[in-house]
Amino acid sequence: MKRIITTIICGIVAFIITFFNVFGTIDKGVEDVLYHNADTVSSKIRIIKIDDKTMNQLGEYTDWDRSIYGKLVEKLNVSEDVRPAVIGFDVLFGSEKDKTKDDYFAEACAKYDNVVCGFSYVFVKDLDTDKDGNKYENAMSVKDKVMPYPSLAAVTTQGFVNALMDDDDNHIRSALISFEEKDRTVTKSFNAAVYEKYMEFCGKKVNYPTDKKVMDFKYSGNAGDYENVSLCDVLDGKIPPEAFDNCIVLVGAYAPGMMDSYFVPVHRGQQMYGVEIHANVIQAIMEGKTIDNIPKWVDCAIAVMTAFVLAYICYNTSVVKNIIICVAVIVIKLIAGKLIFNSGYSWNNLAVPFIALLITIYYIVLHYYKENAAKRSIEKAFNKYVAPQVVSEIAKSGKYELKLGGENRDVAVLFVDIRGFTPLSESLEPEQVVDILNSYLELTTSCIFKHGGTLDKFIGDATMAVFNAPFDAEDYVFKAVLAAWDIVQGGNQIEEKFVEKYGKSVGFGVGVNCGPAVVGNIGCNFRMDYTAIGDTVNTAARLEANAPKGTVYISDMVYEQIKDRITVDEIGEIPLKGKAKGVFVYSVTGVKDYDGEAVESSLKFFTE
Repeated sequence: MKRIITTIICGIVAFIITFFNVFGTIDKGVEDVLYHNADTVSSKIRIIKIDDKTMNQLGEYTDWDRSIYGKLVEKLNVSEDVRPAVIGFDVLFGSEKDKTKDDYFAEACAKYDNVVCGFSYVFVKDLDTDKDGNKYENAMSVKDKVMPYPSLAAVTTQGFVNALMDDDDNHIRSALISFEEKDRTVTKSFNAAVYEKYMEFCGKKVNYPTDKKVMDFKYSGNAGDYENVSLCDVLDGKIPPEAFDNCIVLVGAYAPGMMDSYFVPVHRGQQMYGVEIHANVIQAIMEGKTIDNIPKWVDCAIAVMTAFVLAYICYNTSVVKNIIICVAVIVIKLIAGKLIFNSGYSWNNLAVPFIALLITIYYIVLHYYKENAAKRSIEKAFNKYVAPQVVSEIAKSGKYELKLGGENRDVAVLFVDIRGFTPLSESLEPEQVVDILNSYLELTTSCIFKHGGTLDKFIGDATMAVFNAPFDAEDYVFKAVLAAWDIVQGGNQIEEKFVEKYGKSVGFGVGVNCGPAVVGNIGCNFRMDYTAIGDTVNTAARLEANAPKGTVYISDMVYEQIKDRITVDEIGEIPLKGKAKGVFVYSVTGVKDYDGEAVESSLKFFTE
């Protein structure tokens, strides 16, 4: 159920991100970098530039008379056989200057009928009314338009040269094909007018790649890619007219001071002159290099399905596999994005990669959260019967797994039992019995944990502990004997307490043995017990059963390992129930601590 809920939530997030285009301009910027790469410019489009070189020779372009442009038209149109298909002036000729020279320019344009002049709308923001009568703010409300002077307008084709910039980052990614004024008059863009003039020259049918008024397009060239020459070189005859034969010739600003440059998707960070942008738009129209957004429902469906699949697959997958899947999804998205873009379509570029990263990060965090939860669970489970330092080690490594099975391991086993507990319990109230038992269990548990043992189990009034399990412990045999000695010494205090309180004497017998045992979880999947089994355990239990009150019995195997650190009385070989051969037993009379000093009281261990 959690898996399904998580998958659904991821799908909802993916839908919101995609439907509301959360990344907006950032997404467009990514598309620019990844996919908007210059291709090959058309050899049929050439630029005559009004550049610094030309203005150094002819003066500031604002001071020129129109005869310069007339001479250019005459120079290019050598004959019916050698002439440009179209001459497009990306220059505004808004008012008359010198009538004679203005008329000369107009007459030259009329003679050859292949000139397109630009005009400009003056747009302002204004309240407007849509076809349903609703008011809205129109950012392209026409305040005025700068048209060519009358005699020139009468003999040329006109198209508006206004650039269409994205509001968020002022990059030009779209171009107007036509514009409808308030009186329903439809005007063509400069690019559309040049294109139609060229198709007319070629005797071909006009065929726009889109029926929309606004066209998103792909750039064919970077700044400077289109073949370009200085206007002054053409006028001086340094460039032969044959270089422009049957071509689209665009004349426009090509100098920084003319303030006609814009940011574009290709060559990001650098600006492109307006006349070069016109060249790119015209080529895009001619070659069908348009870009359409895939339907929003398709975009959303792709993102949601990706989120569903990723969330479902990654639910129980390792961190490494999650990262590999995430990288694979992003790479596939980039490749698919490139193929789709080359086919003339655009989609949400960042939605799928972001969703993949989001899901991967979520599951990585969840993975580590589960690991920590598992460590806490292990710590909680073992804290009840394992020494704190052992619990700390288990929690730190996180490697211990609760499962059925065991291992052969050398251990030391400790058994301790209250002497005469049954008759004692029969002579006391239940509450008093519980008080004595709790004090006894607190003492034995504290002593076992103090010396790094594992509390195996409570068996009625008996306690079993294992040392050197589940992890290796240094000097574990000696630690087991220290814990046993501690219990006996602590028992003296308990005895004094309960003699005074209830008039009853309490004492313990302890047995310690060491050797190989099978250690692990015994039981079934839903109920298991961590314990040690084997002859070593049985012998320890028999030693405890034979130990008198207030004594610690150890086997000869224990004695041989730590004899230099304890004092004992030899008990001798005694028969043990269940064993064919007796065991040589020692009674511990004194021990030394870890520093080699004699231990007289368990208080030393509890107060350190």
